[in-house]
Amino acid sequence: MDGRGAWRDHVFFERLWRSVKYECVYLKAYDGVSAARNDIGWYIDWFNTQRPHSSPRDLTPPEAHLNLLPTNREAA
Repeated sequence: MDGRGAWRDHVFFERLWRSVKYECVYLKAYDGVSAARNDIGWYIDWFNTQRPHSSPRDLTPPEAHLNLLPTNREAA
């Protein structure tokens, strides 16, 4: 059994925030909180819809999801 604060409790969110920081935040100088919030929101949307991810063969999340759905022939 492990206690509170184990690294694997939030590993997916930690990886997401690492990507946000290194691919978005650290590359820009924001004029204020509003500009940073808008840009990070745009990045997270892009990350979840258009950015190729390495684990599912460099597919975007929608492409990976659609490839996992059964075709009509397989479903019948």
